[in-house]
Amino acid sequence: MLLLMLVATTLRLCPLARAQPLCRIRTVRTGKVFHVREQIQGDHLYFSSGTTRLMKHPCKKNIALYLGRQVFLTKNSFESSVLPFSIPTSMQVGIPEVTSAHFAGSVLLLVVNRKVYVYDYEDNSWNASTGVEHPVSHISGDNCCYSGNSFCMDISNSVFAYLHGDQISQANIYFSNTRGYRFQKYSQERQAELVGSLGGIFYFYSLSQVGLLLVDQRKAMFSYSDHPLNRSFGLPFDYNGTLDILIAPGQKGILIFWFEKSLLVSRNAGQLVNPVQVREGPHILYSSISEANITIHSVAANENELAILTQENNLYYGSLGILSSSLIKFADQNIWSEEAVLMFTDVGMLEILTPLPDPTSPAFDFQKCPVNIQAILMDPQLQVDVCKVELLQGEFENKMYTIDMNSELELTALMIPRPSTSPVPLVMVSNPHSLGLQAVIYEDGYTYDGNTKHRLNISLRQQQHWGRADPNFTSSIKRPTISTITLDIANKEISCLDLKPLTALISVGCDLEKKIVIQNEISACYNGILDPVALQDNYSYVIEREAYDPSFRGQKATEDLEVPYHYEKLGCPILVYYDTPWKPVVELWRAGKFQEVVEAEYVLLEVNGLFTYTYSLTADMALCSSQPQNWTTIAKTAGDKGPFAWDRENYVSCHDPNNNAPLRWPKVPYQILGGPTENKVVFDQRNGIYIFFISIVDPYYSYCHLETTFSVYVYGAFPLPIFPPEITIVLLTGATLLSVWLAYMIPKLLHTEQGLRVKGVWVSLGNRLTPFSRLEYFRGGCGWQLPWALQKRKADESLAQGKFLPISGQT
Repeated sequence: MLLLMLVATTLRLCPLARAQPLCRIRTVRTGKVFHVREQIQGDHLYFSSGTTRLMKHPCKKNIALYLGRQVFLTKNSFESSVLPFSIPTSMQVGIPEVTSAHFAGSVLLLVVNRKVYVYDYEDNSWNASTGVEHPVSHISGDNCCYSGNSFCMDISNSVFAYLHGDQISQANIYFSNTRGYRFQKYSQERQAELVGSLGGIFYFYSLSQVGLLLVDQRKAMFSYSDHPLNRSFGLPFDYNGTLDILIAPGQKGILIFWFEKSLLVSRNAGQLVNPVQVREGPHILYSSISEANITIHSVAANENELAILTQENNLYYGSLGILSSSLIKFADQNIWSEEAVLMFTDVGMLEILTPLPDPTSPAFDFQKCPVNIQAILMDPQLQVDVCKVELLQGEFENKMYTIDMNSELELTALMIPRPSTSPVPLVMVSNPHSLGLQAVIYEDGYTYDGNTKHRLNISLRQQQHWGRADPNFTSSIKRPTISTITLDIANKEISCLDLKPLTALISVGCDLEKKIVIQNEISACYNGILDPVALQDNYSYVIEREAYDPSFRGQKATEDLEVPYHYEKLGCPILVYYDTPWKPVVELWRAGKFQEVVEAEYVLLEVNGLFTYTYSLTADMALCSSQPQNWTTIAKTAGDKGPFAWDRENYVSCHDPNNNAPLRWPKVPYQILGGPTENKVVFDQRNGIYIFFISIVDPYYSYCHLETTFSVYVYGAFPLPIFPPEITIVLLTGATLLSVWLAYMIPKLLHTEQGLRVKGVWVSLGNRLTPFSRLEYFRGGCGWQLPWALQKRKADESLAQGKFLPISGQT
């Protein structure tokens, strides 16, 4: 580094004396002692193309694959000699020709002899992929380097395999979400209608789209998978030769298309593809590589930079600017060979790598020629303008953020311009079509230590939640995806090498710190109906067989069910009076802090199959324009998801004008709570505990599956009668009428001749009763009291006289 600075200083003093050399060549020969006894095991791999390639792992910077007449895999950036890469003979690959390779997380995928193989470089193990039933030549994928995010892991696990040049209408395309271990057939909508040959298939996460590259009559264009881009194609561009396609790291949607006589760049995942210009100072010399008559040998790119090595022994360098891309030619030096490749080792640091065979060892050495781009750009002969910005920094650089629905992200950055300049900061957000994601930037300036500083404030939110976008403009706002936000300077000079764009990855999806909580201000324990100590002591309760169905179909079970109560999870049940329509109060919490009361649509289901409740509204009362969903219809299509499969992904509102299901049964209960209706739960005449599963089904409230369980204790219901109410009412009415009739008729009948005879019979029957038995009955009473003692004395006197005197109150 000190030597390069000295050279740069000398050039400043004597700019015309001589051109600065590009690099100082050194040879790596270390590590051979470990290869003395090693021999190449298996089939020696080689690359099919006439030009060499070098692939760096986008996340693990020291891992790289060299593809040429020899194939080399390194884990230390070729800082030691390496044995040629080979595949075990047991794989039975036949011809060990490699046509494509891709890093997918911790594995390396190789297409060898039209088949896909997986090499785990951490475990040093090989596997043959399954599911690929037709010959393939290429694989494609991307990598996300934020390992802590589940959506990032999905990106690294997703891979396509295909045969380049197949007729696209009949092409056999395979997709894997297991890093290439297992594939399944993939077919894109309207694929059979497409005309042309298959130039590639890629998952563009910056657009939330799968893009098919169609090649026809030396023109190419992309066909996209989802709304709204599936309505038309990307703009056509020249396709001369067989273009190799590089996806620049960082999920910005930057694609690099190149062939020996062609170099094209797209910044929006193939919608617009433009040739790379060649500059000299501020002037454009050539509008394309082909016009400059350049023959490309090797291409290298990172998140923001691009370099090419030509067969004419020249090195070209450029930046992948936010608006345009161009290259400048560096000074000549004898640096090209058929085996040479380019490799970025850091920002502004480029390396020309060439493998060197050693006749005394099977391991290859590596010749390295490091290029300090910043030092080269200081050469006045290049006529590079001075960068107009001294500082551009932001704490969000290289970080990952999450934006959930109805959420906003605030980012800040600091820019210090060079005096007497007015650079324009510019924010670029990928994925605008699928997300409607918009960034609003505003700045305020202040002076500190004599320098004018600009504080840049960026507000990021989905346009639909700002009311600024047509709903038809976005592809599927309901589907989580990712986006990249980049803050850069518009049309900045190529000398702004150290002033790299500030980039952050935005996960537009579930905020894992969010959860829902059911408000429980009045519990059954608070009112003393249930004892919290008893609930924690292995408490259980019984659901009668007439009240539940284990299959959730509303049919009576064959036996009672004993249910253990999990107090640690459920706490004390919410107290609900059975005769009052009710719905839970749902709260949204984030990171332990209350956010709001949820007004979105949600559904409930009793987890044990209790069906002794219904809803206050029917489909027509809820003003449904189509037949609403219910738990029964969801269960029929749930498959292996079980009975609790109703969520935001399969919910369809009956108020949606695009829902074509006719309203055939308007009187069925409407089972969705919240949202635009005042629907509530109505409990049957039954006391007891209910445990409810709740799921937020509104697809526009949050990307999270907001679900939880809670318990309710229903009280106040009288026990159900043994007989039906109708029979009881009839019996009571008949008994009352009979009593009234008897009260009227008995006194009247007693004055008739027949009534007197009946009365005489009862008197005679009473006189025949044994006095002692009556007395014993009396003595068996509740003790002697004064009135009863008096009656006893009179009775004893009557007995002595041979008479019987009845005691009052006895029959």
